[in-house]
Amino acid sequence: MRYQEMFGPVAVVYGCQTEAEAIALANNSSYGLGNTVFGSDIAHAREVAAQVESGMSWINAGWASLPEIPFGGVKNSGYGRELSEIGFTEFVNQHLVYEVE
Repeated sequence: MRYQEMFGPVAVVYGCQTEAEAIALANNSSYGLGNTVFGSDIAHAREVAAQVESGMSWINAGWASLPEIPFGGVKNSGYGRELSEIGFTEFVNQHLVYEVE
């Protein structure tokens, strides 16, 4: 299942012996749209979320998609972000004109 991108409502549960093993398992995928980390120590949950290779992380919350927050993944789950101020310019082709007189 790690090599297929699934869209929910779907849950896959793996058993891991250590936190490091769980992070490695999460990152052993060619996809990376988003993840959720649950924990009572919010600072530690942020540290874990920062190690997971995905475009979006939620801590103690399910997924949310609002116009004011960027949405997008990494790896084969997408390129760039949509929505929010970041999304306004993410897919715009910038053009530089440099002139010397």
